[in-house]
Amino acid sequence: MIIKTHRGTRLSLVAVLAAAALGLTACSSDSSPADEASPAAGGETTAAAETTAACDPADVVLIGQVRNETNPYEASWLDGGDAFAAQVGLSQQRLTYDGESTKQQEQIRQVLASGDAACTVLNVLPNNDSDTTPIVEAAQEAGAWVITQWNKPADLKVADYDHWVAHITYDGVEAGRMTGEALFEAMGGSGNIIALQGVLDAAAAKDRFTGLEGALADNPGITLLDQQTANFTRADALTVTRTLLTEYGDQIGGIWTANDDMALGALQALEAAGLLGQIPVTGMDAVPEALQAIADGNMTATISADGMWQGAIGLAMGYCVATGELNVADIATRAFFAEQTLVTADNADAFITPTLNSSDFECANVFNRIAAPLP
Repeated sequence: MIIKTHRGTRLSLVAVLAAAALGLTACSSDSSPADEASPAAGGETTAAAETTAACDPADVVLIGQVRNETNPYEASWLDGGDAFAAQVGLSQQRLTYDGESTKQQEQIRQVLASGDAACTVLNVLPNNDSDTTPIVEAAQEAGAWVITQWNKPADLKVADYDHWVAHITYDGVEAGRMTGEALFEAMGGSGNIIALQGVLDAAAAKDRFTGLEGALADNPGITLLDQQTANFTRADALTVTRTLLTEYGDQIGGIWTANDDMALGALQALEAAGLLGQIPVTGMDAVPEALQAIADGNMTATISADGMWQGAIGLAMGYCVATGELNVADIATRAFFAEQTLVTADNADAFITPTLNSSDFECANVFNRIAAPLP
């Protein structure tokens, strides 16, 4: 079943999926765990070799946690979580921590102390790499199931924890290179750019900028005039872009940003300066406003990591483990890059109306979007 969603229609999407849940057996408790035909089955033995779960589906607690809902990408993540929850007849607790690591940790401690942790599923966006370890260890100690996305230290291994179901991320180096090359092409292969980085301690920010640096190395006609952090936020990007426009003026031929919220802030600065549509801008995340800006010719490119899918898939993975449909020990690849797509004017229309396919969240399919295991 394909569900199409538009901006501002979260409630109708959830209602549709709630109705569909009556006839859907995505992760029914009478199925045998880790069917050999499942892409999750097989692989190495991990610390989870003896770990099984058997919560009644009605007892599972689903929690999605992101920085804030003012970021359209993160809001779409929580919307996807609502959609999955409705699909299995549950509701999702939507948590936001405003980019404050201390607040994020406290929210998780409170959640784990407030109910049956063994049937609790956490789909979490750690604020920084350094926040992932305490999040995972808190879930491990409580016996809850945790799925993290985007940020983790490279030396922190999912296989060392039997309650850390999966870590999902995207090849930020590839994404940064793809949007860099799209930007350079729009500039005709020569000129100067400025770059807006994300939260500097976040793996996604570091990897994406590394990708840009690789693209710059391969394109000697492009010069990086300046790079500043704008912390993945529109407000900071607006301020930083205004400052750099004042400093460099018409030397700026393109703007590379590490996410769409910053790209949209840059577009606001360009509009105020009377330059909207005249300077190519790239972002990442494929949020609705950015997609529309691409379709309108005001923005050049973005990367789709499918925020709604991310919000749903983490909960689906944890739900399948909590109900005994999957055994963590039988999941071959628990830390991986998921698929991503470059979005330009040529294909933006296909992304403006996002879709969720309920079959993606059936327990046999939850690992179907693996692009490559993490090194």
